[in-house]
Amino acid sequence: MTLSRRSLMAGAAVLAALPKARAAADADVVVVGAGAAGLAAAAAVRRSGHSVVVLEARERTGGRAFTETALGAGRSFDAGGQYVHWAERNPWREIARAAKVRTSDDATSPWPVLVKDGVRASEAERRQRRAGFGRVSLLLDHPAAPDRSVADAVSGEDEAARAAATGLTRLTLGEEPDRVSCADYDQLWSGDDIWVDGYGALVAGHYADLPVRLGTPATMIDWRGAGVAVETPRGTLRAACAIVTVPVGVLAAGALRFVPDLPAATVAAVAGLRMGSYTKIGLALDPARLGSQDLRDAVILRSGTPGLTAYLEMQPFGKPLAVFHCGGDGARSLCEAGEAAAVAAATDHLVSVFGAGIRSGITAGRLAAWWTDPFARGSYSIARPGHLSAREALRAPVAERIFLAGEALAGGGAMTVGGATLDGERAAGEVLKRLGS
Repeated sequence: MTLSRRSLMAGAAVLAALPKARAAADADVVVVGAGAAGLAAAAAVRRSGHSVVVLEARERTGGRAFTETALGAGRSFDAGGQYVHWAERNPWREIARAAKVRTSDDATSPWPVLVKDGVRASEAERRQRRAGFGRVSLLLDHPAAPDRSVADAVSGEDEAARAAATGLTRLTLGEEPDRVSCADYDQLWSGDDIWVDGYGALVAGHYADLPVRLGTPATMIDWRGAGVAVETPRGTLRAACAIVTVPVGVLAAGALRFVPDLPAATVAAVAGLRMGSYTKIGLALDPARLGSQDLRDAVILRSGTPGLTAYLEMQPFGKPLAVFHCGGDGARSLCEAGEAAAVAAATDHLVSVFGAGIRSGITAGRLAAWWTDPFARGSYSIARPGHLSAREALRAPVAERIFLAGEALAGGGAMTVGGATLDGERAAGEVLKRLGS
């Protein structure tokens, strides 16, 4: 960030007022949100010797990193993040190793079944689909300016390439291709992926000793004074600085108010992003009723309005479980329909792949409805075409005492637990500079 003379003077004024602000404060720093970014930020602040309090609306920590256990013993699945992406630089690789959690590189899995409108695809159709992905990959590799949507980038291609682009954005980003920036997709970091059995539980456990106030949503942040006053249903918390890590969907919805309003540049940056809808439905299986059929993973393509592209993950880590993944408008419809309807739909898709006999083997289901979750309002952030700069713009502090952080601000690490973690640490570093540490 480049500081102007005006911003330097403003920062100096805030620092001069900090001793007084601390004297009346409940903590040096208040962190809003106990997802990976908020927890990482709080841990960094505490290591510096400053006092910190974390406010979390849910009755649990981890945010969109969450291991669902409601389907019973031996059937847990990660309802949110499940991969340590770009593991070469991701801090969670070493954390997972130290915790001795079960992991896999997923490299030995057989090629999934491809099912189109309820019919298993031929080998020729499978080859055509793979060729389409190859062409899309070339088109999206370092795209030329000006930025445009993925849909626009493949508009002149054949049906296989256009279908591949749709499958890519729905199952990678949780969004329709006409709403995804090519430039934003291109900037995402690549590298090895490590599949974690219980990523959400790992995140929550790693930060279990932090001072988190659960069931305490922040409703308003007043930054008119020297510090900040954060209102909650349980009272007001005062601090010198606030690190705000709620998803951009929550910011865009106005669920967290700011007094005065956030600066126009910050509001514009929030508007430059939107939340995708990557959704999972876990289905508990009864092994005694499944028989000996080959229950391989499957890609499910269905036409209609909205169309659906889904991935069926069968028996992850050997568990008696199926996890139905989907993204985009089809996923939004399932979330809005509610858990019972979504589980029924996922069951029907399972039957379309493996036959009617598998229906009796499904004993329960669970929907991870991030799109309708008021504390998420989507799965993770997507830059609108032409708004690549929005992520970086959100990093600018507000009055040198409100700092936004999270996966949405993580640049190449966006949309990941690792990116959220690194950005939480980045925001904590900025706060500590302003506290004189």
